[in-house]
Amino acid sequence: MTKSDNGPDITLRIAQQPEADELLGRSPLAALVGMLLDQQVPMEWAFSGPYTLAQRMGGDDLDAHEIATYDPEAFVELFTAKPALHRYPGSMAKRVQQLCQYLVAQYDGVADAVWSDAATGAELRKRLNALPGFGTQKAQIFLALLGKQFNVRPPGWREAAGAYGEAGSHRSVADITGPESLTEVRTYKQEAKQAAKAAKTAAKGK
Repeated sequence: MTKSDNGPDITLRIAQQPEADELLGRSPLAALVGMLLDQQVPMEWAFSGPYTLAQRMGGDDLDAHEIATYDPEAFVELFTAKPALHRYPGSMAKRVQQLCQYLVAQYDGVADAVWSDAATGAELRKRLNALPGFGTQKAQIFLALLGKQFNVRPPGWREAAGAYGEAGSHRSVADITGPESLTEVRTYKQEAKQAAKAAKTAAKGK
């Protein structure tokens, strides 16, 4: 996952923090954890979380086996220490542990085994959707991220990712390549939220 088909290192600009983005680019588990944390907090906060967690665990990467067997209360403390890793550190710590326990049970703790041999985009979406904490939308967004920025492109990956797989879109974290695109994605999200709110209000008025 750290290399593209053409060889060069993958450089991300999601966390907007060089060290955090470097970890996301070389660590499949860090990328998965960042995606898991990406809800109800700014995207940069979510995707810088894996780097902060790795530091607090005394390493330069995350290990699924270590996290899966970590004392639950002590693991929550890693999330709640200031600055907190998430707006809901307790519940997200539990979800990260559940994710890692699943990866250990199903993939021997190797995160990129989730997608490395997926034959089709549909199969990959099914595998991602089965991960603890990954609903359909989150699975599609991560699938789009894999395809657009990690060159993981099984046949039909764009279709499996739905609208998030569209080329040239600015719908999700999959489309963030720097500050400018981050602003475009954030604007899209805000407009979508406002449209949904307006539709809900209109429906109530009928």
